Amino acid sequence: MVDLSTVPHHKAIEEITDLICARVRNMDRAFFRPIVAYHLMVAAATMRAQVNTLDRGEIPVNGYVIALSTSGSGKGFSGNILKNEIFGDFRKTFTQYTLPHLAEASLWKHAIPRAAQKGTEEQLEFDKISKDYENTGEYVFSFDDAHTSAVKQIRDKLLMAGVGSINFVVDEIGSNLEKIAPTMAVFLELYDQGYAEPKLYMNSAERKRSVQIEGKTPANMLLFGTPSKLFDGGSAEDLFYSLLNTGYARRCLFALGQPIPAHRGASDADIFDNLCNPVRAAQMQAWADHLAGLADPGKFGWTVDVPRDVGIELLAYQHRCEDLARELPETDDVRHAELIHRYFKVLKLAGAFAFVEEALTLTKDHLWAAMKLVEESGVAFQAVLRRERSYMKLARYIASCDEELTHADLTEELPFYKSGQAARAEMFADARAWGYKHHIIIKRRLVDEVEFFSGEALEETSLDRLHLAHSDHFAEGYTPEEAPFDQLDKLVTLPDYNWTAHSFEDGHRLGTKVIPGFNLAVFDIDNEDKNKPYISRDAVHQLMEDYTFMTYTTKRHTPEVNRFRLILPMNYRLKLTLEEYREFMKSMMSWLPFPVDQGAAVDIARKWATYEKALIQVNQAELIDVLSFIPRTKRNEDRTKELKKLGNLDAYERWFLDKISQDGNRNNHMLRYAMSLVDQGMSYAVIEGKVTALDARLSDPLGSEELRRSVLVTVAKRLQNTASASAAA
Repeated sequence: MVDLSTVPHHKAIEEITDLICARVRNMDRAFFRPIVAYHLMVAAATMRAQVNTLDRGEIPVNGYVIALSTSGSGKGFSGNILKNEIFGDFRKTFTQYTLPHLAEASLWKHAIPRAAQKGTEEQLEFDKISKDYENTGEYVFSFDDAHTSAVKQIRDKLLMAGVGSINFVVDEIGSNLEKIAPTMAVFLELYDQGYAEPKLYMNSAERKRSVQIEGKTPANMLLFGTPSKLFDGGSAEDLFYSLLNTGYARRCLFALGQPIPAHRGASDADIFDNLCNPVRAAQMQAWADHLAGLADPGKFGWTVDVPRDVGIELLAYQHRCEDLARELPETDDVRHAELIHRYFKVLKLAGAFAFVEEALTLTKDHLWAAMKLVEESGVAFQAVLRRERSYMKLARYIASCDEELTHADLTEELPFYKSGQAARAEMFADARAWGYKHHIIIKRRLVDEVEFFSGEALEETSLDRLHLAHSDHFAEGYTPEEAPFDQLDKLVTLPDYNWTAHSFEDGHRLGTKVIPGFNLAVFDIDNEDKNKPYISRDAVHQLMEDYTFMTYTTKRHTPEVNRFRLILPMNYRLKLTLEEYREFMKSMMSWLPFPVDQGAAVDIARKWATYEKALIQVNQAELIDVLSFIPRTKRNEDRTKELKKLGNLDAYERWFLDKISQDGNRNNHMLRYAMSLVDQGMSYAVIEGKVTALDARLSDPLGSEELRRSVLVTVAKRLQNTASASAAA
């Protein structure tokens, strides 16, 4: 099959689209092309153009289009240009001349066989059917709202006239979709062949049923709208996707636009001259004249034959789409339906191209140009299906607000916000889960049974931009800076200097003057609490080897009693209040497998002294994920629940359990745990008991036999080697 990227769009599509883009000053051609295609298909359907295929018989040319774009796209402006300036003469010619002329001939065609059947005069039957025709009212070329009975009435008129099409054009479907839903149900039936089952009404003296006329009435539909109003998370959005599932996905061409300003950087004079360009005015008039000529009665019933080679090319395209559809999940019905029916939209659109060219034979060029536009429609359709869901909008909205919100605030501001408690809980759970994947946190707190919500769009940390402040003073002159990680050693080894993980208003180091925003967690490890186990620098380095960190020793460090500082770059920059920061650091400390100075860690304005003779150790691996430590978040709540389940385990044991649960490498982490106990000077019997107890906590334990064959054998050898080395010394 041809490479569609090398295929040009049809001349009528591209030239009229260029004229529209220039006039509305929006260069989003992909948005306007399906709208232009709609009007071309209306022209073809009005004159009852059809494609004559060897395998499917005669197919009427008509089309449905859904075009969505933000405000300022020129939807209304472009619609008026197409309706009045480019296709206006076509409509005028058809309604004032072609329709009356062809309708009279059609009415005689219906009257003559009726007279023969009844044995009455032909003029009498003509007068009767003419009266029925007049009783249906004036022909409305296009309409934006209609009761289903009115659609039936205009269809009856067109069946009697034998010409024309039913054209439904609705703006702002987000606001109107529920109102027009019954009409759309009728149009669902009309798309393929223009057939619709008649509705049965009670016959009465006042309202007698007329004689039913069999036949086709091609229908066209154009739905405009702004995504924000349609995808509001409410009933309109639900109804729209229901309509896609019930058949509109396979029937429609789609356009999803975003304004692309024209003439950016041009002067006002140049823009004005471009709008008044006489060449474009001449081009527009040329197309208006050509299209008006298509409304001539001689073009009525235009039939475009599809040769064998073109039919085979269309079949190849159909098979390719079916192959792509088979790769989709079985549950993805709407995408599947849209894909496998693209060929039918291609056939109708290609027929419109041939009609506009007044061609009697469909060529591969017509087919390929139609394929190209239908494929672009498919891209837009995929984007429509990827719309922002209600819970996504909820997460983004909460993150965008500076103050805390209540349910009442959300109900007032968000039209899609649910009222039921269960529905709200489900939406918040989805919002939190989605936010976690997209760097948004949502916090919740309860005050006097009132729920308050706040959120934050998180900024990922770059190791080239670690936030800190520094000064040579105890409390003043703290200069904010974003420093690279590989340069921190120069800061921490400055003589008689101080630094902080936060910056401050006026550079004054005080908790109440903290400017929110930090991406470094800092801990003092001084081993001064005799009631807590001693931890060496080497042990900390081994335990933290999976994370990016820096340690530097302090002035009171000795080889016997290690005193040092641990700096952990975090994966996000967080903006926490004083209270939240305190809770956050406490949560981190409960996770660390070694004791730290808790008083220093929870002080948001804590200054850290430098030391020019510090010993530096740097490790570069993953940045620590801090989401589970942020207070009042779903992940923190889940972590707190897990800690309660492991209440009798200390932080050291929990650390290794957590590592095993993350990557499942039981033997490796159990060995690391056992070796760390050896380094702490424990005996084999104590180590065996601790290792066996920790293994029993696993959902899939190694078992005592496996531990003795692997981990504990290594422990015994290590203890024996240590004992031999001590004896030799």
